[in-house]
Amino acid sequence: MDWEGPRTLCDLCLAQVCCSLDVLCSKRADGSLLLGSRLLFPQEMADQLLKEMALKGTLNDTTIGIFRNHKELRLCRVSIRSCPVSAEAFRLAISPHRLQELDASWVPGDITGAQIISSLASNLQCRSRLQKLSLNGLRLDWASLGDDGVGLSSLKGLRTLNLRSTDLTNAVLEDVCTLPQLESLDISCSVVSELTALLRCRNTLRSLIAHRLRRLDMSPASLLSVLSQLQAVRNLDFSDDHLTVEDDSDDGDVGVLHLLRAGPEVLPSLVSLDVSGRRRITEAAVSTFVETRKNLVFLGLLATGISSCGALSSQKNLKVTGEANENQLCEALRRYRDRECFTREALFHLYNITTDSHKPQPEMLELVLNAMQSHPASLHVHLVATACVFNLTTQDQAEAMSVRLLCSTVTQLLHSMKTFPDHIQVQKNCLLALCSDYILQDIPFDTYLAATLVINWLSSHEDPTLQRMAVAVISILVAKLSTAEIATLGEDVSIMKQLLAIVQQRAMVGVVDSTLKFALRALWNLTDEMPAAARNFVECNGLELYEEVLESYYNVSSIQQKVLGLLNNIAEVEQLQSELMEEDLLEHILSLLQDPQIEMGVRYFAGGILAHLTSRQEAWRLDEELRNTILKQLHVSVAAWTHLDKEMVFYRSFRPFCRLLQTFQPTGVQLWAVWAIHFVCTLNTSHYSSILEREGVTELLKALAAHPNTHSIIRGLSESILHMVERQHSGLLNKQVEAHSS
Repeated sequence: MDWEGPRTLCDLCLAQVCCSLDVLCSKRADGSLLLGSRLLFPQEMADQLLKEMALKGTLNDTTIGIFRNHKELRLCRVSIRSCPVSAEAFRLAISPHRLQELDASWVPGDITGAQIISSLASNLQCRSRLQKLSLNGLRLDWASLGDDGVGLSSLKGLRTLNLRSTDLTNAVLEDVCTLPQLESLDISCSVVSELTALLRCRNTLRSLIAHRLRRLDMSPASLLSVLSQLQAVRNLDFSDDHLTVEDDSDDGDVGVLHLLRAGPEVLPSLVSLDVSGRRRITEAAVSTFVETRKNLVFLGLLATGISSCGALSSQKNLKVTGEANENQLCEALRRYRDRECFTREALFHLYNITTDSHKPQPEMLELVLNAMQSHPASLHVHLVATACVFNLTTQDQAEAMSVRLLCSTVTQLLHSMKTFPDHIQVQKNCLLALCSDYILQDIPFDTYLAATLVINWLSSHEDPTLQRMAVAVISILVAKLSTAEIATLGEDVSIMKQLLAIVQQRAMVGVVDSTLKFALRALWNLTDEMPAAARNFVECNGLELYEEVLESYYNVSSIQQKVLGLLNNIAEVEQLQSELMEEDLLEHILSLLQDPQIEMGVRYFAGGILAHLTSRQEAWRLDEELRNTILKQLHVSVAAWTHLDKEMVFYRSFRPFCRLLQTFQPTGVQLWAVWAIHFVCTLNTSHYSSILEREGVTELLKALAAHPNTHSIIRGLSESILHMVERQHSGLLNKQVEAHSS
């Protein structure tokens, strides 16, 4: 995949078609889709459409029906790999086409290889035209067709046949080897016990993949006798997986050892040999083989223990899979993408090599992601792969990589977290990789999914290090969620309780650390204009806890600002204002407002709380003198504030300000609201001007500026805000006119 460039227009159009099939198609009586248009698709585009449907996961018995129109949608190179397609749907939609290639590997359900062969053989053109067929992972079940069934040998045009991980038997192999043009054959992980049948195609066979033949029952001499007669073979894979060997038989290893020691007259055309996993081969044998095979271009030695053989270093054009260096490991990940045993072996060694790496290596990261995608349910692969991802995205490495690559990286990390929710180390690896400001702030991904996964994990684990990372990630993600997503999270009482428990835990110790700050920040964002979340906070005894924190951390402005920010969210909810009507609490907040030594952010939110609570005289239930004192001090304090050049708050909406801007409000309340709007607009006019107009705040400001009783400071700030909005609007109009003129 090209991570650097944008998708082509053709790809984008095909993706849109895949998403719109229900609209574009009608339904047949059997429920399958019929493409409404009678347009003739270019043949290559029909192949691409089916491929896109398979990749999107939308190819099934219903949608595959559009390809029954084999005159309008003509297929040639087809892949239904891992797609839920039945034998009947295959017969109706795929087999009538003039196919050259078909990949039906790992198709789930009851479809068998025999049924596929029977359907293909019913098309005389397929019998002669089909050149490449992959049935990996399927049950062949030849007996189900009876004596009248056709065999693979009926497809006379086959040049490449892949039967890996099937129930291929010696008898079926005999039939396969009668194919007159067979050049490439994969019989890996099958139950074949005898390879003598290969001699039938020795004049045409160029490539033989025989990985992990556990049922092979041939002496080393017999095996070498057969292999030595395959004179046309250029690529031979006789690797094994000794990581999961269930017996101690070494006949295969001995046979390979004999092959390595044999002279170049045995398999004279050989240019590629894979013996990875054969642990009983020797360095001397490999050295002899390499030195006598000058045309060799590839040698597979992963998990043999001898990939650092000195004879290999002098072969500049020889590609090797092994664990001696990064090149060998990357080559292994490229070649063994579908083999879990070798993939996890390569990843293990790659992790060790990249532990202290600081150089950006996007190509290596892409290989790791491909491994994760190829084995989505393998704990062994994801355990090591997520650790590799962390190594490859630490410090400045991530910033040197493309956004698309990192986006895919996060997607894979989230898949790992979702697939293995109870595996602590996998979760830790993912959290370590995610805990990056650059990734969290600048890379697009499913932030809601990420937030829910991290929160769910946090609720059942208390490891301090992981807790700190999890809370840090949550605090950043919550700020990036949509209003609807935050509302959903905020309504979950368990999330509120978990975050409050962390605040209480850290506050009891009296520490000022990142865990406490991140938890406070997350709670602040969760309750921002979210009445349900604010109510949950109150009902979970959050107010009592926050009052204690406010008193305990009196001189810590970074803590106080976050605490007051959340209390400000509570004060905005009319139904909850009574919960804050405590004289001691309000007097404490008033003292913070008045103290010039307190940081501006703390005084700002203290003023906001007091402005909201005093704005509704009918709801005020404390001493009236206290309210008058607060209103007076609000005016005096805010009037003395100077505008800062740094942003300390970000508003999604100004709706909570509308009540404060009414002309009947006390000047202290009006002044805080107008100052707040003026402050954020000065720093980010382009963002806030449209919100002010959309929510009717500009009309309120106009009314305030025109009212005869409005204080001069409030009038001046209101007019200044209106001028900023007007300039922003004029600037946008000018740009539109210029663009139209050009």
